[in-house]
Amino acid sequence: MTANQFRRSHALWEKTVRGSCLCGGVRFEVEPPFLRASHCHCERCRKHSGAAVCTQARVRKEQFRLLQGEELIKVYGKGEGAVKAFCMNCGSSLFGGDWPEGDEVSIRMGAFDDDPGIRPQFHTFVADRAPWDEITDNLPQNPAAL
Repeated sequence: MTANQFRRSHALWEKTVRGSCLCGGVRFEVEPPFLRASHCHCERCRKHSGAAVCTQARVRKEQFRLLQGEELIKVYGKGEGAVKAFCMNCGSSLFGGDWPEGDEVSIRMGAFDDDPGIRPQFHTFVADRAPWDEITDNLPQNPAAL
């Protein structure tokens, strides 16, 4: 890695990463570094996202700032596993995990306005994936949660 490549990659880890929902009613910021990023294939994530996977990144709660739209965030599935938090106005899937009480914030990577600098590192719940879902990358595949 050249010195310039190092400086560019290091800068990604230091900058604030912005995110929002589709309508712009919910806005947030994250201070890297991220803890991890992954693709979840569980039925709940598939149903919530309407896609084969829900791709998410995690940070510690103190690295996350909700800038606007708290009143627009609707939480579904409390007490049923990882919650699904979305914008009531536009339906954008935003957060999961133990939102908003957990020590970590699970953020749907599609909600980022900026490049978060992290890429998915593994798959979870591959035993639950849809029959038409073919994993074509070389990331580690876990049958359930980590």
